[in-house]
Amino acid sequence: MARAELQARRTEAVTAWARFMEHAGDVDRLVRPEILHSWTRSEAALPPSVEAAPLADESETASLWKGSPLQVAVERVEEELRRTAEDGDLVVAVTDPQTRILWTYGGRVMRRRAESVNFVAGGRWDDRSVGTNALDLANRADQPSMVFSAEHYAPIVHNWVCWAAPVHDPVSGVRLGVLDISTTWDRTHPIGLATARVLATLIEQAMPSSRMLHGDEVTADPGLVMTLLGTAETRIDGQRLLLNRRQTEVLALLALHPEGLSLDQLHAMLYGDEAVTFSTLKAEVSHLRHALGGQLASRPYRLLMPIATDVEHVLALLRRGQVAAALDAYGGDLLPGTNSPALAEMADYLAVAVREALLADPLPDAVLRYSELAPYDSEVLEVCLASLPAVNGRAHPAVPLLRARLAIATSAG
Repeated sequence: MARAELQARRTEAVTAWARFMEHAGDVDRLVRPEILHSWTRSEAALPPSVEAAPLADESETASLWKGSPLQVAVERVEEELRRTAEDGDLVVAVTDPQTRILWTYGGRVMRRRAESVNFVAGGRWDDRSVGTNALDLANRADQPSMVFSAEHYAPIVHNWVCWAAPVHDPVSGVRLGVLDISTTWDRTHPIGLATARVLATLIEQAMPSSRMLHGDEVTADPGLVMTLLGTAETRIDGQRLLLNRRQTEVLALLALHPEGLSLDQLHAMLYGDEAVTFSTLKAEVSHLRHALGGQLASRPYRLLMPIATDVEHVLALLRRGQVAAALDAYGGDLLPGTNSPALAEMADYLAVAVREALLADPLPDAVLRYSELAPYDSEVLEVCLASLPAVNGRAHPAVPLLRARLAIATSAG
């Protein structure tokens, strides 16, 4: 793209941004809808004078990255990512699903620019933390995005152009984060977005052949993967399995008891004191066995395939003291509204375990994540605020957000 054409485009972007800042109106004719929507979100959250992205806790970021599927994949294609950055004088970044940068590499010039605005590991690049940018748009819309010059909300990156594409787990389809490439606006190239898309695909294809569930290896071969926290989903050999509520509860009990359950045990765990016959349970199991292709044994009832659940994953992380990673994997209550007394008991146990882990180690990012799931738990927020030291004589960057969440929690009380 010719320099004069780029300069004209930059001038248009600056004009639109200035009109937005002045609340002059008619801005919707000058910028794309997704940019305007992000500017509006950004304006409500922070001033345009922001000097750098806030940094998440260093140890928390490291724990999320270490051993994750993204780390394994990036290491496998790191040479290609570095070469792309150096050849194009770009900075390449990979984020988590919350748009926190986990890994980055920059060419000589862009590396310095990136460091000056905390475009580094731990940098929080959601638009409420640092304003409109391609990483946030790609993560939010789950599709490739570009942000050019003053389309960014914060002037600290008005000299940048950024292209980002989401990165998904190729088996589960879960979005793991985004891949972003950035450089100066005058180096804008028509293939920038295509390059980001290709690099994101490269990372997806480099995912470990042993499938991962939020960072832990769960099965090297086809098997059962159950998401039970928040929203229930069951996959076999990477394919989604459609089950009714009761079948999901039966399968969850068997997945959480891989050693097997007798008919009496399964009946008690599933129905409790309900007046339900054993014949009804046997019929449920028979339907489930058919759905599983026969991979469900009898006497005891036991699954005949590799098994992974997010429940066991979260518990394993808590046992290892990886509180931040546990909160990242904790999607909410276990099968909310379940009528199974055993699953309800497990849900309570897990919720208490997560809460107690946070009270013992109240990492701010983890507490903020938890407060989205338990918005009225003021004690966890208060403990976190009391534990935060000042940074260079200033309040910790997470303090304003924590105080805002605390105000919501206490007002409800």
